[in-house]
This record gives sequence, C-alpha cells and structure tokens, in this order.
Amino acid sequence: MELKITALPKERWKDYPLPIGYTTDEYYDVTIDADDGFAVRFTKKRCTPPITHTPEEYDFPDRLYEDHWEGAYAWGILSGDGRLLGAIETCPEAWWNRLRVTELWVDESIRRQGWGRRLMDVAKEQARLERRRAIILETQSCNAGAIDFYRSQGFTLIGFDACCYSNNDIARREVRTELGILLDKPEKLSAEQVEIRPERPEDYFETECMVRRAFWNKYRPGCDEHYLVHILREDSAYLPELSRVAVVDGKVVGCILYSRSRVEEREVVTFGPLCVDPAYQGRGIGGMLLDATLALAKEAGWSGVVIFGEPDYYPLHGFVTCDRFGITTADGGNRNSFMAYRLNDSFDGIHGRFFEAEVFEHLEGAAAYETKFPPMERQRFPQQWPDEKA
Repeated sequence: MELKITALPKERWKDYPLPIGYTTDEYYDVTIDADDGFAVRFTKKRCTPPITHTPEEYDFPDRLYEDHWEGAYAWGILSGDGRLLGAIETCPEAWWNRLRVTELWVDESIRRQGWGRRLMDVAKEQARLERRRAIILETQSCNAGAIDFYRSQGFTLIGFDACCYSNNDIARREVRTELGILLDKPEKLSAEQVEIRPERPEDYFETECMVRRAFWNKYRPGCDEHYLVHILREDSAYLPELSRVAVVDGKVVGCILYSRSRVEEREVVTFGPLCVDPAYQGRGIGGMLLDATLALAKEAGWSGVVIFGEPDYYPLHGFVTCDRFGITTADGGNRNSFMAYRLNDSFDGIHGRFFEAEVFEHLEGAAAYETKFPPMERQRFPQQWPDEKA
C-alpha cells in the first residue's frame, strides 16, 4: 500500500502517544559571553558517550491534541493496517499570527525517505493558506539531527531558554532552542509592472491552471473553481466586458470573472473567482483587478455588486455586509462573508433575496475535468469549510 499523509481527526487521535526518542553523538554547545553586552554562540560538537533520550524517561510523553494546545491540528502517515508511522501537529498563535509546530515524529522504519520534509511541507502550506507571518518550533540543543533537519527546511535560530528544564541546562547540553521561518511580506508591484486586460482564448488553460493553484485546498480538499471558470465562459450570465486577467512578464497571474445575478427580480452583478497565483499573492494584484473592474462596472451603469468573499479582505476595498442594504442570501440569511458594493444611487432601492446564476450550482463535471491537469495532492486543512460546505 502506498503511504500518504492524511488528517488525523481530534475525536479519534486525541492523547495518542508519540514514541519520540533519539540517540546522538553530536550536540550544539551553547556559550554566552556577557563581558560587554551579550554574545551567544551555538557550536556543533561531538559528545562521548552519545546522548540518548527515550519516551520512557519522561513522566509526560508527547501526545497528540494535548489540552494546552488549543486549536491544534494534526496529520499523519498511516500504514495499511492503520498504524501511525509519522505525524506533525501544529497550533496557531493567533495573537502573534504565527504557526507553531508542536509535534513532529517519523517512525524509524520510514526515516530518510523524505517523509519528514513532506510533513513539514504540510505545515508550510497551512501557514501560507492562513497567511501566517512565521512558523516556529521548539527543540533541544542536544538534538543535533533535528536542528540540522530544521535548518535544511529553512528554519533559523530565533531564541533560546538556558534555564527551561533546570538551572544548569547549558552544562547538561540540553538548552531549549526556538527555531523559526519568517514569512516576510513580498514587495508590492507597481501598476506599470502589471497589465490588466481582457482574457484571450489562448489564455484559457493558463488561467485555469492559475485558478487551480490559487484555490487548491483553500476551502475544501482540492478545488473546483478552475472548472467554474471553464464553464462560466460559455454561460449566458458571463460578462466578459467586465472580466479581466492580470499579466506579469507575459504570465497570467490573476483574474476576476463577472456574471449577472439578481436580487429578487432586479439585476446586479457578482464576481468570482477573484484570485492571484500563490507565487504572486500579497503583492497588490488582487486590488488592482478589483479597482479596475469596479470602475468598468460603474461606467457600464450597473447598480451594485453582491459577492460571497473573505470578510477580512473586501471591506478594505469598500465592501460592506449585505444587511446594510436589506439584502439576504437565497435562504433569507446573512453572514459576514456576504457583502455588497454600491456603484450608484439605484442600488439603494434594491432589497430582498440574492440569487447567483445557475451555472454556480452545476459543478458536477469538475471531477472529470480534473484529469486534464497535473496531479496535485488533496489535503484537509483546519481553515477549510466543515464537510466541504460553507
């Protein structure tokens, strides 16, 4: 059976013990020079006899979903008979917008096969999807192998605690060491660097590949937004005169597609998807697409725009929740992700239930269409819709 990484539900895996242990003949020696300020140095050295730590020596072995990690989420590698062969657990630090790796373990039987890297890739993808500013973790200075692995994954020293476990941790060669990957915000692009233009037939597949990368595993394992783009172009509700793509250095890196919708019997417009390639996110391209096309919609005489979108993003561009206009979802409800943008005075007289074009409800062909694209791994992440629903 081919091994793969899968989410480990809390209700099944809470308090599952991880047999984390190691033996090493190397450690990182910590020295602190306090003569003139503070100078700290971590130097790898050999040690004799080797340092060994086993799960049995601890009163509190590592376990998944421990109570003090509120918001923890775990993934694992399962054998054919259901045995856990590896795991990674993360927990967001919401106040600081960091993602902490709380556990990482790979069974000896599958080590040195790239599984540690693949587990860490899941944490990196979670951090990207949740727009975290850093990934951090704790290890010990005597766990040289772990430190070397984390450094190979892009981690660097961000701090240490020389009296975490005892008052002589340095002499014991076991200093709590904090490592991190700092996910800096990318530099914004200027309007001169981004071409906003109508989509052309020769762009179609490139646009769909970009949309697929942008939405993959964001709201559900995998995505179907690229298929929506494919079928929307041929639908009578599609508005190509408002829709645009963003191009940088000859590549399609973003798009926004508009379509007709209605509030009761009054026509309005909606857009979706609006997205940017993950490699270009955070550089201002989404805002450029939005500003350019809202101006087109206003000029064309549309009264307003109604969308389902991210409530921490669209209000920055003037969107407000639909309850401000007396507009509800088709089932009469409302929520923070249901927003509108007033284009002219006629929108003030539009009230009632909102209905998207029927094309948004006909995505049954997405699975078959997926075969046209290179394989990508579907994965469950904590920010996704529960049971693949909004």
